[in-house]
Amino acid sequence: MKVAIIGASGYAGGELIRLLHCHSSADITYATSRKLAGTPLVNVHPHLKGFTDLKFENPNIDAIDVDVVFLAVPHTAAMTYAGKLVSRGIKVVDLSADYRLQKNIYEKVYGVTHTDYFAAPYGIPEIHRKEIIGAKFVANPGCFPTGATLAAAPLARFARTVIFDSKTGVTGAGDNPSATTHYPNVGDNVGPYKWTSHRHLAEMKQELAYLGSKAKCYFTPHLVPVNRGILTTAHILLDEPMDQTKVERIYQNYYKDEYFVRYQNPSLAAVRGSNFCDVMVESEGERVVAISAIDNLVKGASGQAIQNMNLMCDFNETDGLVNAGMLP
Repeated sequence: MKVAIIGASGYAGGELIRLLHCHSSADITYATSRKLAGTPLVNVHPHLKGFTDLKFENPNIDAIDVDVVFLAVPHTAAMTYAGKLVSRGIKVVDLSADYRLQKNIYEKVYGVTHTDYFAAPYGIPEIHRKEIIGAKFVANPGCFPTGATLAAAPLARFARTVIFDSKTGVTGAGDNPSATTHYPNVGDNVGPYKWTSHRHLAEMKQELAYLGSKAKCYFTPHLVPVNRGILTTAHILLDEPMDQTKVERIYQNYYKDEYFVRYQNPSLAAVRGSNFCDVMVESEGERVVAISAIDNLVKGASGQAIQNMNLMCDFNETDGLVNAGMLP
């Protein structure tokens, strides 16, 4: 199966290449970067030397001859590619935000007009597997909503309020240097940002509603001095109290058939480099604290994108993704 990556020079593109190398049926034949056209991929991703001899190309949608395309591009860029690719019968997984939300909500949250909107399955397989299987296009979720949704999903319909507090590694900001990600500003520090207005809150609210919840939802992210990972603490206020035994049983039953969700003490190091989400809960009656840990570049981006591709193409869901975390 031929695969193309549009926007292959960033962190998500590098992770797609790394993970797809281990896939039994995927062969990356086309990888793009406007700025780096003609440059070997390994000049940007030196850890992949020996795994690929491709060079970056300029994106030419009409010339792409592949079975699957990953759009690893910023929001507003994906909408210029998506419809054209799907109309040619190419399956697409979009890692941008362009198709995650309803059109009116997207335009309000991102402050732009959507020029090529169509509805798409939201790509958290543990929640939307039936919609993803066989789909032609899937909107890959944001990293924060992935960890948050998987932390809260089993109790969503019992909740009246959900408060998400996330700690994220610096790679979540992408590979363009800025004052925010400058080492002296990040090292030995914890920095809250967009305290009440982060764009990913809209996805969290959307998923809670999809799960049958009428809960109020709040979210505050913090930047911490690590490269990878998101640790999310979900404070779930229940309509009726539940003891620890009942809450644990709900979580273990909810995820008992999900290979990539493990019920165990969440640790960033234990999921680093892997597609796993580790979740654990503790109840004090009316309030349950659920904590999840994911690698923001894998389960929060490229790994989940491959998991979605596997479902779209009738492959084993775990193909290319069966590897342990990198503890310590």
